[in-house]
Amino acid sequence: MRLLFLADGRSPIALNWIAYFIESGDEVHLVSLYPCQPNLPFASVRCLPTPFLGGEIAAQSAQANVLRHLLPARWRTKLRQQLVPLGLRRPAQQLREWIEHLQPDLVHAMRIPYEGMIAALAQPPCPLLISVWGNDLTLHVAANSLIRKLSRQTLAQADGLHTDCVRDQRLAHEWGFAQNKPSIVLPGAGGVQRHLFHPGENAKTQPIVVNPRGLRAYVRNDTFFGAIPIVRQAMPTVRFLCPSMQGEPEAQRWLLREQVAEAVELLPRLSRPAMAALFQQAAVTVSITEHDGTPNTLLEAMACGSFPIAGDLESLREWITPGVNGDLVSPDDRQGLAFAILCALENEQLRQKAQAINQELIAQRADYARVMPQARDFYRSLLT
Repeated sequence: MRLLFLADGRSPIALNWIAYFIESGDEVHLVSLYPCQPNLPFASVRCLPTPFLGGEIAAQSAQANVLRHLLPARWRTKLRQQLVPLGLRRPAQQLREWIEHLQPDLVHAMRIPYEGMIAALAQPPCPLLISVWGNDLTLHVAANSLIRKLSRQTLAQADGLHTDCVRDQRLAHEWGFAQNKPSIVLPGAGGVQRHLFHPGENAKTQPIVVNPRGLRAYVRNDTFFGAIPIVRQAMPTVRFLCPSMQGEPEAQRWLLREQVAEAVELLPRLSRPAMAALFQQAAVTVSITEHDGTPNTLLEAMACGSFPIAGDLESLREWITPGVNGDLVSPDDRQGLAFAILCALENEQLRQKAQAINQELIAQRADYARVMPQARDFYRSLLT
């Protein structure tokens, strides 16, 4: 197959999915809204300049750094939501020209804002597959009327739909994706590569809690950092590790506000093997969000034997039964989160039981070796 992906070329989630098709011998082309240098043998890689996003922001790195310093992730997202949809026509025309040149068998846009919107505006003459990521139809559609209009047009135009949770299938139908069109539910990154993400052999000595979600508009880091003093009062030895937060002014402000710097280590962005090693050390992994589908980091943590605690969302109840194989708490309840962390840390039998259940869940529903052949079959069904 000749495949054209419209995706964030920096994203490990997108690249993990795409790599399967390259390794399968397909001719794979990438169009990214962000400058990138992916370490995969693509047939071609192009950056699609989009106003207020990607390359245009990178070209103004000084201004971007000022925004990052002054504005929390939530407000930077709100700014993009207002500005980016205004400038999608020109990149859509450029994408259309590239599609006409390449003549792909299939175009796959790997989320609705803004890749899917651009792909739908380009009106490709071949099948268009749209992926919905965890907050496309909850966080983003609530932003403004233009995003709602473009999201509806994107789903109406799509020939096929991929979501990472059942909830988003229902929401996609409500937003214009026809009931009789083909769709599939598979983890967004293609699942978990279990040779890499598996329980560690070393015993967990010091209690470690990992927050792998970084700084995003929908992540309730106020709840996470607010729970730390409560946990430490009962269990002073607990360490909290936070990848993708090193050097981030917003994270530094949380440490100062809650006075927990001595208990928290802000880590840089980690490679996938390093993340696997981190999850293997962690007794508990915390993923407190108010918008989510199926977080890939949560599946990876579960595969490594870490006890998952997440925000109580419909999509996450597809994976976690509270008190059985993890726990769910209200995204704004720091007391509830602290209680859940302490319960998990103090109950080794609960953690062992959850690990056994989660190993079976990952094997059945999120094993990369089982998921990606299903994705390939789905692609072929769209072509016929």
